[in-house]
Amino acid sequence: MQKSLTSLGALNWDDLKFFLEVARTRKASSAAKRLAVDYTTVSRRINALETALGTLLFEKSRNNGFILTAEGQRLLGYAESIESTLHLACEQVSGSGVALSGHIRMGCTEGFGSFFITPQLSHFLDTYPAISVDILPLPHFISLSKREADIVIALERPEHGPYVCCKLCDYNLRLYATRDYLEQHPSIHSTADLAEHRFISYVDDLAFSSELLYLANLLPGAQAHLRSTSVIAQYVAALQGRALAILPCFLAAQDPRLLPVLAEEVNITRQFWMYCREDLRKLKRITLLWDYIRETTELNRAFLLGESNVVGFID
Repeated sequence: MQKSLTSLGALNWDDLKFFLEVARTRKASSAAKRLAVDYTTVSRRINALETALGTLLFEKSRNNGFILTAEGQRLLGYAESIESTLHLACEQVSGSGVALSGHIRMGCTEGFGSFFITPQLSHFLDTYPAISVDILPLPHFISLSKREADIVIALERPEHGPYVCCKLCDYNLRLYATRDYLEQHPSIHSTADLAEHRFISYVDDLAFSSELLYLANLLPGAQAHLRSTSVIAQYVAALQGRALAILPCFLAAQDPRLLPVLAEEVNITRQFWMYCREDLRKLKRITLLWDYIRETTELNRAFLLGESNVVGFID
């Protein structure tokens, strides 16, 4: 494609919205769905933007979809800055009513997102009914760079990127079993006795973080006859009374069917980190949810550490 000097008059700013969605999803069909238009509209708008800029922004591949060229990568940073600036400008000039409205997408680990964050969000939305939230409690890494979420709660602090990050909280995990299991299997008085028992655990080579490989650290060589990438699946399996499982206290302590085993000896502490893009952190709705999540995790510190089985909510 022949490059030429671009006139601002030839550039349709709305085309950048289409560019951003294609860059994030890598598929024109996915971008079309998110923008509520058809595939041909997305394709036409991308072609128009490339013509206006006089450069190729994507390499099209049958197998890999739309891959950003070097020029596309450079444009992506500017386009995201424009997008964030527009969001912030709307909040600043439209008054407090708009500032307390809008949409947020929050990514989170599966168990914490399902058993703690989701109930807390229900109370948050009672206070701010004009804000809507998508919660993505997924057993894999969620990308901020692709805008899969606006805020992420993860097991590990991001190593690099234009992010605002804070340690959210500590949480504990313990070894759990049903009463029936403990009554029908050899007694457990020390970690040495665990060698006679079966476990439920993660699929080691599919765990999205090394922080999840508790069993290997606790009992090297221990046999997990049932493994899953989902902590919720492990929790459900533990309830069947046929094996032991290391589970977060915020998930298992609420369930009277599960009892902690060797609570003093098997007490694993991990952390959650919360982060978002620097440009989004300035948005009022992001600030509101960010501060709320920090406040409610502090309120529930004892619950997350397994020192209480009662969840608290902010009035």
